[in-house]
Amino acid sequence: MTLYAISGTPGTGKTSVSAELRSRGYHVVDSNDHIRSKGLLGELDVARDTYEVDLDLLNDSLEEYRSSDEVFLLDSHLSHFMDCSGIIVMRCNPDILAARLEARGYGPDKVRENVQSEILDIILCEATESDIPVYEVDCSACGVSVSADHVEKILNGDVGNYLPGKTDWSQEMDRWF
Repeated sequence: MTLYAISGTPGTGKTSVSAELRSRGYHVVDSNDHIRSKGLLGELDVARDTYEVDLDLLNDSLEEYRSSDEVFLLDSHLSHFMDCSGIIVMRCNPDILAARLEARGYGPDKVRENVQSEILDIILCEATESDIPVYEVDCSACGVSVSADHVEKILNGDVGNYLPGKTDWSQEMDRWF
């Protein structure tokens, strides 16, 4: 299997790092484009301002990438739910994350929901519930290029510095809850 998930809370740097890796010659599957091109976009969840996606259908639609001899990266906050060789969870300091989401035009409730998700390690916890190797990269203090370097190290087997549990935002709980 040669599909790796690049996952994380919205705003943590998945798409920016994926674009950098694409510029370095990696095959990156943009899940939003993939979902639309395969007709997998479900109904709009108005309350959460997001579309539903059938994860089983999405997972089935990725078989061509898993069966390839080449490495493919799946960029999505849902990618950690897919069958893959490894899951790389991008992490980001809550204050930096909030600023990024506000700059995208997210409303206060959606910013708070995503920041709380990051503080509680929601995506990391979901990822570690699988039997798939999980790694985390904190992109808070480094630029996109350095974050992409970290991902490349993981892809090349240098995983010791990226095992789950090194990133902890719990000291921010009182500010965001």
